[in-house]
Order: sequence, then structure tokens, then C-alpha cells
Amino acid sequence: MEAPKNEHWKVLKSEYLAHKPWFTVRCEEVKLPNGNIIPEYYIFEYPEWINVIAITKEQKFVFISQYRHGLGVSAYELCAGVCEKEDESPLVSAQRELWEETSYGNGKWSKLMEIGVNPSTHTNLTHCFLATDVEPISTQHLEATEDLTVHLLTLEEVKELLLNDQIKQALHTAPLWKYLAINHLI
Repeated sequence: MEAPKNEHWKVLKSEYLAHKPWFTVRCEEVKLPNGNIIPEYYIFEYPEWINVIAITKEQKFVFISQYRHGLGVSAYELCAGVCEKEDESPLVSAQRELWEETSYGNGKWSKLMEIGVNPSTHTNLTHCFLATDVEPISTQHLEATEDLTVHLLTLEEVKELLLNDQIKQALHTAPLWKYLAINHLI
């Protein structure tokens, strides 16, 4: 299938409104190919992100649960995080995050997909990895702002969470559904 070839928008003016580690936003005035002008278009700049579907040698899925203040809920999630500048690749970031958040590591790693949070306003991608045959290799190394619990779930429990909309993070449901589909598990 041929890739879409829509014309790019022309940036007429760009101004940063905030430039913080977790909140960088700019406002742009843009001109569309049809000549229309959008006077205030907001772009959120973030570093690249990762998430990991981690499965143990015993075929248990390594999940975490944590409180998410934006929605005011505690939810099950995949291990996920930011690609740090010192990490040499998204894979290294994913391996580091899995170890820090869950204490799991080793195993066989492959890239599953890349997805965007909201390509209309966000500048980053999320690199989704599959790690199989992972095992505990140490203890958790949580940051001061992290308060999470590790859970080992069966395939049936993961399917139940997905089917009952109990995983609220869309960046986690997409790779889980893809994993289930390509392995003919749904």
C-alpha cells in the first residue's frame, strides 16, 4: 500500500509557552495547503517513550499497578517509561525500565511496534517491545515519584482486563491486542 502524501503545513510563527522537563508546549501559527490559517495550534514536546510486554518462562505476564492522578484511578499497566538521553537506544531504555520497575530482566527481546500518543499534537513515539522468558534479576529500583506494585498475570487474566476495559492506558492496549492477534490468541 502506498504511503499517504498529504502536504505539510507551513509554520508562520512559533513560540514556547512552557519549557519544563515534563511539560514543554509551543504555540504555532500554521498555514494549511489550502491557504487557511490556524492562528493557535499547540504542540507538546516529549522524549521518546517505551513500553514492554514482559512474559516469564512460566508464561506469566509481568504487569504493574499504580495510581494515575489524571483519571483518579489505580490501574493495571505494562512496564513503561521515558527513553533517557544516556540510553543508547529505545531497547536499552526498555530493558532498564523493566528492571527498575519490576526487578525482571534477561530473556529474549524484540520490537513489536511503534505508536504515537496523539500525532496531531505530540512530537514523540512510543517504542513497544516484547520480552519473553524474563526472570527476576534483582530488586525494584523505583524513583522517588514512583509507587507501583508488580503483578504476574495469566494470559486469561490479561484477556479479561482487555475485554472489560480495565487497562486504561491506550499505549498499552494497542501492543497487547497486537500481541494477541499475531499469536492467534483471540
